[in-house]
Amino acid sequence: MSTKTSSQQKPLTAHLRFLTVWGPGLLVMLADSDAGNVVTAAQAGAQWGYRLLSLLLLLIPLLYMVQELAVRLGIFTGRGHGELIRDCFGPRWAWLAVSGLAVAAIGSLITEFTGIAGIGDLYGISRVLTLPIAVGALLAVVLTRSYRRIERAAVLIGLFELAFFAVAWSAHPDPAMVWREVVDIPLGNRRFLYLAAALVGAVFNPWMVFYQQSAVADKKLTADAYKSERWDTAFGAVLTQLLTAAVLVAVASTLGRNGTVVLNSVGEISEALKPLLGTAMARPVFSAGVLGASMVAAIVSSLALAWGVGEVAGFQRSTECLHHDTPWFYGVYVACVIGSAGVVWLVPDLVDLNIAVQVLNAFLLPLVIGFLVTLSVKALPETHRLRGWYLWVVVGVSSLVCALGLVGGLSGFY
Repeated sequence: MSTKTSSQQKPLTAHLRFLTVWGPGLLVMLADSDAGNVVTAAQAGAQWGYRLLSLLLLLIPLLYMVQELAVRLGIFTGRGHGELIRDCFGPRWAWLAVSGLAVAAIGSLITEFTGIAGIGDLYGISRVLTLPIAVGALLAVVLTRSYRRIERAAVLIGLFELAFFAVAWSAHPDPAMVWREVVDIPLGNRRFLYLAAALVGAVFNPWMVFYQQSAVADKKLTADAYKSERWDTAFGAVLTQLLTAAVLVAVASTLGRNGTVVLNSVGEISEALKPLLGTAMARPVFSAGVLGASMVAAIVSSLALAWGVGEVAGFQRSTECLHHDTPWFYGVYVACVIGSAGVVWLVPDLVDLNIAVQVLNAFLLPLVIGFLVTLSVKALPETHRLRGWYLWVVVGVSSLVCALGLVGGLSGFY
């Protein structure tokens, strides 16, 4: 009797253990579905219909490959990304990598503030109120080190973004039109290439690599958790890209139905929800989703910055490294948050500002992938090292995406 019970419990215990290590991959992907992703996808749908839909879906494999390498490095080296770069290449290269992380984290904060300010504008609330409140909330999260609690609440709120799946489905886009536009790629159009670069930057944020690898290392996950973390990452990659695609389809099927539309404010995106939810519910659901996603991304990117700087500076790899004996970090963080809010305060066109930040991420992508691939070849144990055909697939695909990001981003300057 006891033997049978024990044998029945083993699969259940294995499944529970499989699920308990989920978290870093799914969380970082949900953070990737932030205000910047929503705004950029919405502008793509409004201006170009379904033409950029194929790009979003084709980026899923590379997104998984990049984040899976971060998982692999975290599990089999037991070190965070910044720490590993410092140990393998020295402090100068480590500080270069963290400098890129800092730029990306500040850019992410600007993006999240554009979302928050845009929601305030939607309700006629001045940025004089919305931005200081957002700044205070983010500073409180860092100073109290209550990341985990706020993460959970923000993730739940951010799930309102899933309403775009229902909108995309209920819009019943014409398959013939979708196919006609998907194969109509105006590569000679500079505005199209610039928006394509913005989508690449919206998908690949440098802080995602730092966060996921450091989170895996911080949880002290072992080789037994590797399979589960890979599934966690794969599920998150598919979810975030399908959500972004749903935003594009929803806007293209509603706002972009009567021709090219240029979004001039964040709040205009909520108009895409009206056919499904009605006027009364569209704004609150959209607002809750954007605010929740913005908080998740702001917290994750700032935590990635904390981990990255702490690792390179030689501090303990944990949120506990942010004690009062590191006042320099608090000073830099406060300056970044207030400075980011100040930029959003001064710039009237939040949509263009948001897209410019995503293009900046595209420019940083070669640096991020370069370090990631090199570490995967050099620092991993022999059995888990990146090599053979898979190495060349990662290098080839990432090179093409990096080239698109660079060429498309530069097209916006001439």
